[in-house]
Amino acid sequence: MIADDDSDIRTLMVIAAKRAGVEVVAAVDNGRSALEAVQQGGIDLAVLDISMPGLNGLEVARRIRSDPATSGTQILMISASVHLLADHGTVADNSDSFMIKPFSPKALTVRIGELLGSECRA
Repeated sequence: MIADDDSDIRTLMVIAAKRAGVEVVAAVDNGRSALEAVQQGGIDLAVLDISMPGLNGLEVARRIRSDPATSGTQILMISASVHLLADHGTVADNSDSFMIKPFSPKALTVRIGELLGSECRA
């Protein structure tokens, strides 16, 4: 599941995930839709932009981690702001990994593959 409010970046993330050999079951533009997608089940990895309308990525991550039904979902946080990551100590507590924008599509493909144990075709 991929969540980013920028449609171009979201499309790039979907391409990177597919290159990592994983199926993208949802690509959404806001935090509420991201949380709903994870709560429906079957999501192994949530790629969350921190700054999104509705619920931000940090709040989505907190809710995923606090629900026993979804707490096993891996979380990759993405942010354009190093300061935003630094200001939120909960990023490390509520995510399995994080990346700073801009990122290379190949680096994202590799990171997704590492998190899911997939063989990358990057």
